[in-house]
Amino acid sequence: MTRIKRGNVARTRRKKLFKLAKGFRGAHSKLFRVAKQQVIKALRYSYRGRKNRKRDFRRLWITRINAASRTKGVTYSNLICNLKKINIGINRKMLAQISVLDTQTFEALVSQSLSMIEHKT
Repeated sequence: MTRIKRGNVARTRRKKLFKLAKGFRGAHSKLFRVAKQQVIKALRYSYRGRKNRKRDFRRLWITRINAASRTKGVTYSNLICNLKKINIGINRKMLAQISVLDTQTFEALVSQSLSMIEHKT
């Protein structure tokens, strides 16, 4: 039985993995076995990170809206509830951007949400 040489296949496989491990420190980017473990771990972290990023940004937007709305004398939950009641469908990302960049528009939204609720009751 003749010996099977894996030269090209093995080299291609290793090169692909080392390309993913580029930038890792020490042996984690130099030795195949260690690099393979670190790449698997890094891919797992990146998958989890993509999910966490969505949560983190939503938390940031809510914090910004809450801070801006409290300066106008209304809590975040009341503001969101009032906006939903008067059918202003603006998402939290846009609301946070408006609160940071365009305070006059945000103030108008808050006053409109408060005045519309007062008229209905």
